Amino acid sequence: MWGKCAESEAEVSEIVEWEGYVERITFRNEENGYTVMFLADSENGDEVCCVGSFSYLSEGSYLHITGREVIHPNYGAQIQVDHYEEKQPTDRIAIERYLGSGAIKGVGPALAARIVKRFGEDSFELIEREPERLAEVKGISMKMAVKIAEQFQEKRQMRQAMLFLQDYGISMNMAVKIYKVYGDDMYEVLQKNPYKLADDIQGIGFKIADSIARKAGFERDSEYRIQAGVLYCLQQSGTQGHCYLPERELVQAASELLLVDAERILEQLEHMTLNKEVMIQESEGERHMYSSTLYYMELNCARMLLDLNLSYELDETALERRIRQIEQQEQMELDELQRMAVFQAVQNGVTIITGGPGTGKTTTINTILQVLDLEGLDILLAAPTGRAAKRMSETSNWEAQTIHRLLELNGGVAMEGQDKLSMHFERNEKQPLEADVVIVDEFSMVDIYLMNALLRAIVPGTRLIMVGDVNQLPSVGPGNVLKDMIRSEFCPVVRLNRIFRQAAESQIIINAHKINAGEEISLQSQSPDFLHLERQDSASVINVVIQLIMQKLPPHVDASVYDIQVLTPMRKGELGVEHLNLVLQQYMNPPEPGKEEREFHGVLFREQDKVMQIRNDYQIQWKKKTRFGDVFEEGTGVFNGDTGVIREIHSVEETVVVEFDEGKLVEYDFSQMDEMELAYAITIHKSQGSEYPAVILPLLGGPRMLMNRNLLYTAVTRAKKCVVTVGDAQTIQRMIHNVNEQKRYSSLCKRIKEMEEEDSEYYH
Repeated sequence: MWGKCAESEAEVSEIVEWEGYVERITFRNEENGYTVMFLADSENGDEVCCVGSFSYLSEGSYLHITGREVIHPNYGAQIQVDHYEEKQPTDRIAIERYLGSGAIKGVGPALAARIVKRFGEDSFELIEREPERLAEVKGISMKMAVKIAEQFQEKRQMRQAMLFLQDYGISMNMAVKIYKVYGDDMYEVLQKNPYKLADDIQGIGFKIADSIARKAGFERDSEYRIQAGVLYCLQQSGTQGHCYLPERELVQAASELLLVDAERILEQLEHMTLNKEVMIQESEGERHMYSSTLYYMELNCARMLLDLNLSYELDETALERRIRQIEQQEQMELDELQRMAVFQAVQNGVTIITGGPGTGKTTTINTILQVLDLEGLDILLAAPTGRAAKRMSETSNWEAQTIHRLLELNGGVAMEGQDKLSMHFERNEKQPLEADVVIVDEFSMVDIYLMNALLRAIVPGTRLIMVGDVNQLPSVGPGNVLKDMIRSEFCPVVRLNRIFRQAAESQIIINAHKINAGEEISLQSQSPDFLHLERQDSASVINVVIQLIMQKLPPHVDASVYDIQVLTPMRKGELGVEHLNLVLQQYMNPPEPGKEEREFHGVLFREQDKVMQIRNDYQIQWKKKTRFGDVFEEGTGVFNGDTGVIREIHSVEETVVVEFDEGKLVEYDFSQMDEMELAYAITIHKSQGSEYPAVILPLLGGPRMLMNRNLLYTAVTRAKKCVVTVGDAQTIQRMIHNVNEQKRYSSLCKRIKEMEEEDSEYYH
């Protein structure tokens, strides 16, 4: 079995051959197999350092290598391996070395020595052909003998599998995952339907599976390829917020992805609908295509919302008396709409309260809390993000938690024969939330997945009160949940619209409401909490942004440089997230002696960098420690949009320690760092649910679909003390007038109305 190896920067000399066992491995990259190891001659014990890319390797393996002697500028003499062959050791020393290396669990150096002493150079052949004879060795039972033989055979099969998968361009790390899931069945999977890999294995999507399938000889118009491509297009549309796609758009997207005629795609779509992999809904002469998962989620959410929407008896006089009592205690006065919100929350199973900044949502929630608490009801508070939950706790003096924590997220483990995680919520219809009232803030951020999970855990008879700003950007995930519920009119909706006196003194709040109403804002008045600095080119904008962060804003808002957040509409371009982060990193966290740094996915990360998690990771563990290093709290789950600071990078252990909000410490393997990006600048979408002391908005121009009122409004409302816009005033005014939001295909509103009609017909 031969493998090819990579090259390194070193001074090259003559070609050499060497044979021996792997004494120790000092570095290995599981993605590409690049390894630094020491090979020992079994006769005299001489060692040589070898570097190269090896498909599968463990300490104790016996290799014959061909390579070139090189002198590395930092590490000295080594062999750059061009080719290698893994051989079965034949001499006693090499055999003993392999068996005692830890490659076979339960066999250490002492037991390996006894095996070789008893069977000598025939040890491997005996393990393979007559494993029961291992029981002749002191310390080995018949059961253990069988286990040793099984492991020995599995190691051999795994080595063969690694070499086989390497021919398909699969990384070492991924190859191990594939073999663990399928074992020897992987050959049949790759032969019959490689697209199954995308369903079964974490980290393999359609594009990787498609690349493997092409190498396996699958035709472009294979039915497996088309069906997998269609599901991939529906999945990708979910990342853009859609719950379905019109048939014409799905066919067009699949045709462009697969380079296959529309007729072939339509043909396979019919098969997929018969198998319930794709669901179809007719609407105004157009066919809407859903993945079965999202179709049933919308359907279930509609049913559960209507089941919760009960009416309760209301003693209006007693409630009014209670509200006045609370007003006197808190020295405040509710307006008419806030009063209405309290009444609706008390007498209805489902209530929606919406309003912009400064319209009294917090005061309304607190009054509802006190009223229902005096009724003796058990109340739970939640929000979609950790920051939003923390803010809710601070403003209500009532414990609030993330929805994930409320529902008791279980990070899950892979089920036998599977690689995908069985992530689930412990709270569901079988073990519902023990509460009479559930109040959820920042509801515009809730997507259809989280909505479905939340509703499954709430039984009829529990009040659900949803609070949010319907004019904020919609959720990152699929669905238009808050807007769809409001449009369906199935439950009371209270729209708070009065700006209270204290809030009316804030230019942030005044301008936010003007933006939302489509009114131009004055960018000439330099108020202390809303400033515009006119600049006409990217370099000037960036220079101003740096000065604001490093000098002007921290003392102005009494915050650290890390608390000031740059928000931008785009990822690409001079004023996009990617470029701004590279520039800001150099000023906010420059390299220093002793400060570790490492490059991942083309981005340089160093200790003390501000970073953001970009994917939900339900399984990853976090810990909170005292200043003495003792762990006092543990949990699982870090979520898309969570920000933190890199505290430690350990090159030897290949780990990165990140500290998130509330002192949560998370240790990432190097292989997990594709979940992380720099966060000195983030997109406005990623800022949802967060508040910052000061926000800087660099705005010069961009795609019309992106540069809209909705985006600007969301950005401005993220700031607590100060907003600074830097760039072109005309761009800002154009955003205010641009109401073109990216269209979302969702149908929760339609599902609710259809079910209401069905219920009405049934009861009448």
